Amino acid sequence: MADRVHPHESPERPPFPAQKASDQPPSEAKQEIPSPARTYVVKVPKDQIIRVPPPQNAKLFERYTRRSSRRGRRCCCLTLVTLTVLLLLAGAASGIFYLIVRPKSPSYTVTALSITGLNVTLSASSLPISSEILVAVRAKNPNGKVGIYHVGGSSVRAYYADVSLGDGVLPVLYLPSKSETAFNATVRGNGIVLGSEVRQALADKQSQGSVPLRLKLKAPVKFKVGAIKSWKITVKLTCDVTVDKLTVEARIVTEHCHYGVKIF
Repeated sequence: MADRVHPHESPERPPFPAQKASDQPPSEAKQEIPSPARTYVVKVPKDQIIRVPPPQNAKLFERYTRRSSRRGRRCCCLTLVTLTVLLLLAGAASGIFYLIVRPKSPSYTVTALSITGLNVTLSASSLPISSEILVAVRAKNPNGKVGIYHVGGSSVRAYYADVSLGDGVLPVLYLPSKSETAFNATVRGNGIVLGSEVRQALADKQSQGSVPLRLKLKAPVKFKVGAIKSWKITVKLTCDVTVDKLTVEARIVTEHCHYGVKIF
């Protein structure tokens, strides 16, 4: 007999065929794992790294710049005020010193000239010469209570017309009040080239016994009153001296000096 099927039992169904891997749904399919990303390290020199400062640094820089500019202006103003005050004080002190002391400039006289090396013959017109002029000077201090120091930085130059014949310096010395002293200054010239016209003019003047020369002296001095010394004052002296000949035995025919004083 055929088997009876229980009404509550379902008949056996044939099993579903096994699904292939390719038949699985996409959600259940095996996903490929991506390979890990590669990392690269790039080394850049420090001096080529550009760093962008934060924006608040710009405000700080502007604030400090304003402060620096104000300080710079204040320092400049303070320096100018200080210099102005010092100049005013120096001017006032010099004015008071002059009004109280009333110093007089020393006077100078050229008493003798001794000349060597000035060959003015036309046969040696193209040859350079080396001259030496010994200048004898007498200096006088006319002040009653003021001494005079002759300090360094002096000069003495000799000329014929506009031709320089040499230069030298004055000695450093001290002139007490109401005193006179004599000193010598040597003027030397090396490699002097006198043109034919200048040599002819000197030869003519020498034959006439009247050779005009000019001496320019610059004498820095300091006045002394008691233990106080003044600042350096420059006395500039120009002497027109005429001699009879250009030799060691030269004799002064005429002599006239005029001078100026540079207080500052």
